Amino acid sequence: MKQNQHSRRMGQLAREKLGYILLFEVSDPDLELVTLTGCEVSIDKGLVVAYVSCDSSRYEAVAAALARAKGRIRSLLGHALGWRVTPDLTFRIDATADEAERIFRALQHAPETLSVEKDEGGYPMAPAPDDE
Repeated sequence: MKQNQHSRRMGQLAREKLGYILLFEVSDPDLELVTLTGCEVSIDKGLVVAYVSCDSSRYEAVAAALARAKGRIRSLLGHALGWRVTPDLTFRIDATADEAERIFRALQHAPETLSVEKDEGGYPMAPAPDDE
């Protein structure tokens, strides 16, 4: 989404208000341990895209819970923001933490061949013969 300085500032405000709403105003047990990672606001303030993170095994349940509560959350957000227009609300699952975890685990179990010295072509260099 196209952003400018004002819409980024409004995104921070929307993130604060939406975080409060998800924490204190919505009492759906499927939304426990959900983290609001970011918000983007369109330039005309007509759309808020909220990114949420959760455990990878709960993606479907959290998406369904957010879809169920979307109308109430949108209404509460409109009142909290006080803008002339109540923005449309879209939730997206943010899987970057899971992707980072996957990369971290892959790097921990790197094959031993990565530490072998290679030439410019990427081929392993032959060990130097021992002089006797």
